[in-house]
Amino acid sequence: MTKNFKADKAGQPLRGVSRRGFLALAGASLAMTGAGAFTMTSARAGGGFRLGVLHINDMHSRLAEISRHNSTCSDGDSADGNCFGGAARLATAIREHRADMDGDGLAHVTLDAGDQSQGTLFYTTYRGRAEIEMMNMIGFDAMALGNHEFNNGPDSLAEMISTAEFPVISGNTNVAEGPLGDVLGEYVVVERDGERIAVLAVTTPDTAFISSPGPHVTFTDDIVYLQEAVDRVRGDGIDKILLLSHVGFGRDQQIAAQVDGISAIIGGHSHTLLSNTVEDAPAYATLVESPAGRAVPIVQAYAFSRYLGRLELEFGDDGAVVAASGDTILLDASFAEAEDLKARIEELAEPIEEMVRTPVATLAAGIDGSRESCRAMECEMGNTVGDALLEAVEGQGITIALGNGGGLRASLGEGTVTLGDVLTVLPFQNTLYTLEVTGATLVAALEHGVNAIEDGAGRFPQVAGLRFRLDPSVAPNEGRVSEVEVRDGDAWAPIDPEAVYGIVTNNFMAGGGDGYAMLATEGMNGYDTAIDMAEVLAQYLSAHEPFAPVIDGRILQ
Repeated sequence: MTKNFKADKAGQPLRGVSRRGFLALAGASLAMTGAGAFTMTSARAGGGFRLGVLHINDMHSRLAEISRHNSTCSDGDSADGNCFGGAARLATAIREHRADMDGDGLAHVTLDAGDQSQGTLFYTTYRGRAEIEMMNMIGFDAMALGNHEFNNGPDSLAEMISTAEFPVISGNTNVAEGPLGDVLGEYVVVERDGERIAVLAVTTPDTAFISSPGPHVTFTDDIVYLQEAVDRVRGDGIDKILLLSHVGFGRDQQIAAQVDGISAIIGGHSHTLLSNTVEDAPAYATLVESPAGRAVPIVQAYAFSRYLGRLELEFGDDGAVVAASGDTILLDASFAEAEDLKARIEELAEPIEEMVRTPVATLAAGIDGSRESCRAMECEMGNTVGDALLEAVEGQGITIALGNGGGLRASLGEGTVTLGDVLTVLPFQNTLYTLEVTGATLVAALEHGVNAIEDGAGRFPQVAGLRFRLDPSVAPNEGRVSEVEVRDGDAWAPIDPEAVYGIVTNNFMAGGGDGYAMLATEGMNGYDTAIDMAEVLAQYLSAHEPFAPVIDGRILQ
């Protein structure tokens, strides 16, 4: 397999030292096994406590097996063995690796770095309870709270967590009021072979504006919280500290370099595949030097149940990792689906199966909606959804569509597209929203949208009826966007900062989501149509079948 699924930049360890060079400074050696898994061994290795960590992240409601596009797997592809992941296949992989570790006398934990929620009709229908049920059946030891866990608000999240037979934790999430205070934990201590291991967790503070946590939930800076929490845990005599992190791969590296006392980081949020066999992927594990000069392994396993991470650690007397090995494991058809979970998934799917399988349209070519494309450049799915929005409001004097790349969650393959596929692309139940803004406000929105392109942020703008030039070499908020033009009939005209333009977007962005505060504060005559974005896309594809996407120079780079 050669496709690179990483969502943000591959990072060598910080402080300008190569991975192998850093290990030499730390007194460790690095080797690759025949299977591609890495092995790190320091001079202090041998005889210390060993722990296996099985981990996933960002499953996003993929209870059933998925296609190569991370959307619903067709019956034909399933029969041909061309599908991946799903909770039943994940269960088999975890059970097999646990049995292997048990046979080797290796203690182990099973962890989830967050975002079980949002992505398929299972979440839309059961509001997270189906996902938690699968985790209960597999037997997880802890789960970090992800930002998407808040998508239906704190009350719904509290109901979801209340069904978990394992701790759901986030130390930097403050829930002084409301139902979450009774169900959300700060951290958990597990005991294996007489050793205590603390599992801490943090959730991206961006949750405040990229999800719906409500007015009574706040988020502390992750690094500030972690240094205090690590010191407190170590003060209680626990020095083996794992961090379940839902802040992204880039931020994980900053945490490892700035917070002393973390043994290893199991990450999520950025959908980054760390691998030693996939071309161009960041290394599994990526090693960063802690303030005390110790190697901190960072791991992450992409998303959507496609991979399982397996990490094996040996701890020194001070809780630092002195030896480590592992890699991500592709969950392809070589892993049979566990019969108990498969049967339960089929039961859960019965009420929604007919809707999921309903054909919508035929595609003459696939539509790229990948994270790598739609959060960094003009992408096919961004253009398609933008054009669909404009067509839906045709005749209303609205000429511009503005979307966020983070709202596009999957690609579509050539051939028959079902309603389930469309709902996987647009799973958030966002609605079509129209408003008026000045040209100056629109340019400010575009500038905001591209100011975190380096981080793969979901705010990246996708447009229709408008085009602009993007120069990422310019500093954020210093004029990365230029040459903004709006369509005027069959021609293009420079945008007028003083003119008022009618635009169509989604209700999330119109309300200031993804940091688009200027739309909420400066938008005029806003109107929520209450029409689901997925319905708009389905109707558009049906009206234009056999549909083929276009890239036509809306974002010049």
